Amino acid sequence: MVYNTAPARRRAPFPERRELQHRLDALARLHRVPGAQLVLDTGSEVVSVHTGTADAGTGAPFAEDTAVPLGSLTKPYTAALVLLLAEDGDLDPDDPVAEYLPELRELPHVTVRHLLSHTGGLSTGPDSDAAARTTAAHYLSSVCTAQGALFPPGTDFSYSNAGYVAAGRLVETVTGMPWNEAMDALLLEPLGTVPAFLGPSAPARPVAAGHALNTATGQVRPVRQNLAPLEAPAGALLASAEDLAALGGALVGRTAALPPVVAKELRHAELAADPGALADGWGLGLALFRQGEKLWCGHDGNAQGTSCHLRVEPDTGTVVAFTGNAGAATALWRDLAEDLERIAGVRVPTVVEPVAAGEPVALPECAGAYANGGTRYRVAPGPGGSPVLSVDGDVPIPLRCYPDLSFDLVDPGTGRREAGGRFHRDPRTGAIDRVQIAGRTARRTGHA
Repeated sequence: MVYNTAPARRRAPFPERRELQHRLDALARLHRVPGAQLVLDTGSEVVSVHTGTADAGTGAPFAEDTAVPLGSLTKPYTAALVLLLAEDGDLDPDDPVAEYLPELRELPHVTVRHLLSHTGGLSTGPDSDAAARTTAAHYLSSVCTAQGALFPPGTDFSYSNAGYVAAGRLVETVTGMPWNEAMDALLLEPLGTVPAFLGPSAPARPVAAGHALNTATGQVRPVRQNLAPLEAPAGALLASAEDLAALGGALVGRTAALPPVVAKELRHAELAADPGALADGWGLGLALFRQGEKLWCGHDGNAQGTSCHLRVEPDTGTVVAFTGNAGAATALWRDLAEDLERIAGVRVPTVVEPVAAGEPVALPECAGAYANGGTRYRVAPGPGGSPVLSVDGDVPIPLRCYPDLSFDLVDPGTGRREAGGRFHRDPRTGAIDRVQIAGRTARRTGHA
């Protein structure tokens, strides 16, 4: 049975198809990933390959139509759904959200646009276990407060699940339908994607379990998904790589599932949205990745024991979609992206590379306590005077800071650097008052 019924692309066998299958098989074994899918759509031809098992506990095979928990890759779907409502005249992206949701009355200047681009100044929100014990209305009224705001709306970027909980509530308010029903009727069905969501109802298609490595036995084992029901608009969708490729195709105009104005709005860079280490920019639901003269769009998603990725290059119409059912699939994806350049001539951006902005500096004035909702960050002097960062009391990570206030995270074991984030100065006082780490901004609450 075929679950994605969008218009078929020509599946002529690429000369590279066999090698892509071989590399996917080999990398899945190398990274201990039970199963994975890859779709490469160049606009004229499609290669779709998959490997392994969907559930190590049952041995169910991983097929091309197996749906994988997408985690945050649900967010572009929710953003597209909101913009479809805007296209129909049911709302405007620049409407204050409080006009629809009284839970945001303390933040009257936060707009729909701010929610979708993570520029509303909202905190990340409580973890899923805490969220499962409350209602969406109480969740939002406790998170979306003037006191908890990280910055004035439209002036900075902080990745926020709470913003997408609000976006889902907005969909329900405007349509009168639960978010999942609206998603199915207005977006998934036009895309040709059979719906599958986390939750108690059994999906009408095969699904994959997420997996973790048992360090005691050396074996991978299935893990339970624990997303709270109210967080569904931020992370509850399950889909295959072919389903993700269908969304990518709609973003470049191959199908009528997304009107051109909606696709353009999703991809359009918001000026205030500087996501730092997450991407080079952000639109209304999509991350933006600059690669020379090219600007790719897409999103990454991690549920419990899964790693899923979508990249779209609008100028050429190239779409790359990947799903894997283990946390280690992130490393598999990065290795596979390198292989795509060698095998198929397609260079896919996967991460933001660290860029040294001058010689490193000690930056002692950054030391102090910072907070994003209930998450606590502490920056303290480390060995040799360079700062170290700990999150909620975890083991400190060395920072390599630069004069422009950006910093890299340094692996204490290998010394390998990766883009980490940046500090901010208060424009009035010149004092460091915020830090952005992996796309999430934390406000300073105390000094060292």
